[in-house]
Amino acid sequence: MTEFLVRHFVKDHEETEKVSVRTAYGVLASMVGIFCNVFLFVVKWLIGFFLQSISVMADAFNNLSDAGGSVIGLVGVKMAEKPADKDHPFGHGRIEYIAALVVSFLVLEVGFTFFKDAVGKIREPEAMRFQLVSVVILTLSVGVKLWLAFFNRKLGKRIDSKVMMATATDAIGDVITTAATIASVLFWRITGWNIDGFVGLGVSLVIMWAGIGIARDTLEPLIGKPVSREEYERITRFVEGYPGIVGSHDLIVHNYGPGRSMASIHAEVPNDVDIEESHEIIDRIEREAIKNLGIFLVIHMDPIETKDAQVLAIRKQVTEILDAVDQKVSIHDFRMVDGKEQINLIFDMVVPYEYDDQKEEELRRTVEKLLHIADPRYQCVITVERSYIDGGKR
Repeated sequence: MTEFLVRHFVKDHEETEKVSVRTAYGVLASMVGIFCNVFLFVVKWLIGFFLQSISVMADAFNNLSDAGGSVIGLVGVKMAEKPADKDHPFGHGRIEYIAALVVSFLVLEVGFTFFKDAVGKIREPEAMRFQLVSVVILTLSVGVKLWLAFFNRKLGKRIDSKVMMATATDAIGDVITTAATIASVLFWRITGWNIDGFVGLGVSLVIMWAGIGIARDTLEPLIGKPVSREEYERITRFVEGYPGIVGSHDLIVHNYGPGRSMASIHAEVPNDVDIEESHEIIDRIEREAIKNLGIFLVIHMDPIETKDAQVLAIRKQVTEILDAVDQKVSIHDFRMVDGKEQINLIFDMVVPYEYDDQKEEELRRTVEKLLHIADPRYQCVITVERSYIDGGKR
């Protein structure tokens, strides 16, 4: 069913890097969510009206509020599609994260309400009644919501959508709460024990924890997070795959919404190659990065020594010393000034982000001491930088 809907309602559905395709996926997921929830609302309300069941009618309005969550998702993806303008030169993509954050608050609200009701039922247990029609309706609701959760999760993973993943979690929360209600009623029917309040308490905590997780995952790209190891490898392989590029470092990626990223990187080029030739290669990489990676890439060119045997040997020596101290530390922009009395070693040292100022200073002194032991002529000029790679080197 999922693939059928995608093929018929999402044009160019395989080209998920396109903003228009992402928007089409978002609209599809939102409209399906609205339809399913409105369908459940109508069915439950009609049955509740004819049976004069307040509980069934109340559950119907819960589905209506879930439809409201799908409307929020629809508004979010449509607003995120808006192109850049003079007031928002990087586009409106982050609105999708804000929409997902709103959905996380809805999940938390459901969990908190369920928690409050559960505590009330534990303190003052209510008499339970078994109605077959209610169990059938709740089971129907579980089936629809379970499919809706898998539908949103599948599409959310396909296009990396926080809104869809949040909606999927919201639907799973509804499945858990409804299934717990059914289980409590059946358990009471069989054993006569009323555990509704205790089951509800446990379920409410699970839902609230899921809501907190959605909020945390949504806030991370809004606040700013390090580039993932996979994204780092993808970008550096692309840049270093061009002739004339011998290395790269200092990659920083700014996220302006799903599929909307800007990045900067330092590309290392041989210092004996004509600067115009190297600059032409850099320009080409920047142009093709938009087409091949979907990233607006800004490249700083760093000329480095690639042939001087003495410089290469000393750089290798410095790298080996650093690896012996901490393999998570790396160097770049290595230069050497050879004098009569001393040899100046000038380089940038990249340390993991968890290093504090004291640890950075200790590392600097240790490296300087070990290099001085290796050759008393070595005088170091070290610039310490933090890594912006998630748990990685460079």
